[in-house]
Amino acid sequence: MAEEKILLDHGSGGKVSHSMFAELILPLFENPELSKQDDGAIFDVDKGKLAFSTDSYVVDPIFFPGGNIGDLAVNGTINDVSMCGAVPKFISVGLIIEEGFPVKDLKLILETMAGAAGKAGVKIVTGDTKVVPRGKADKIFINTSGIGVIPKGVDVSGGNAEPGDKIIISGTIADHGITVLSSREGLRFDSDIQSDSAPLNRMVSSITSSGCDIHVLRDPTRGGLGTTLNEIASQSRVGIKIDELSLPVRGAVQGVCELLGFDPLYIANEGKLIAFVPEKDAGKVLEIIRQDEFGKDAVIIGEVTNEDPGKVFLQTAIGGTRIIDMLTGEQLPRIC
Repeated sequence: MAEEKILLDHGSGGKVSHSMFAELILPLFENPELSKQDDGAIFDVDKGKLAFSTDSYVVDPIFFPGGNIGDLAVNGTINDVSMCGAVPKFISVGLIIEEGFPVKDLKLILETMAGAAGKAGVKIVTGDTKVVPRGKADKIFINTSGIGVIPKGVDVSGGNAEPGDKIIISGTIADHGITVLSSREGLRFDSDIQSDSAPLNRMVSSITSSGCDIHVLRDPTRGGLGTTLNEIASQSRVGIKIDELSLPVRGAVQGVCELLGFDPLYIANEGKLIAFVPEKDAGKVLEIIRQDEFGKDAVIIGEVTNEDPGKVFLQTAIGGTRIIDMLTGEQLPRIC
């Protein structure tokens, strides 16, 4: 890497993060499972396939409208496993706690983790706790890992997108990132903006068991929808075109983005998925998603093309076209 020291930008999920992975991490650990660069690893076992994923959560503040670091961690790992087409079964939890952290806050976080796992139908089966001296961490960090079973016949990956696929998003974008930013900075708005943190495993199970052909599933977290679409375009070596007028953004969220100079396409989401499906199945998949409690605002936002492989284009509201690149720079550090 060109940088001599780690920057906040290396954790953004954008260009610099991908550069660190490609130039430093992947060459040292390269293997077929890691090289696919999906949300989790998929591997064969004696009687089928499993998906395995891990993530760490350092969000600031740890409590925010719509959730806290605990249910965010559980939902995030459930969703990463689900984006592999798997049914999440088991989760591990690692806690790194700063000395002096209030026990009542820890109890609330653990209660919400238990509630999130129970709602999703997964078990927290193992874990670890470490305490570091006061000032050596920021309140609490959480690592979660998850394992799920991939049903027979399911094959989804960021490398499976094909020209002609329609792109569906399960709801409004940028809710989580703007909620966390507003809470962090003490901003007050006349709206009920809150995090979209939610488990998507039942939505995914409904999709994959529908008989429809599903090529790609992905949850656009760090780096937002724009960065995630770029990842898929690169993995599948296809072009992607989306329509600005079709993008679902809450009015209050759009207003905050305009006020602060943010693009909703690059703001993190924690309870949304994007699905790439052939045109023949798009209507049915869209209806299935809309029937889920977390997919009522689902829409088709674009399609895959065979032009300009590896690039994402936005058809603007005024009729023009602009390139949507990966996130450059760290817009909102410690968003998850």
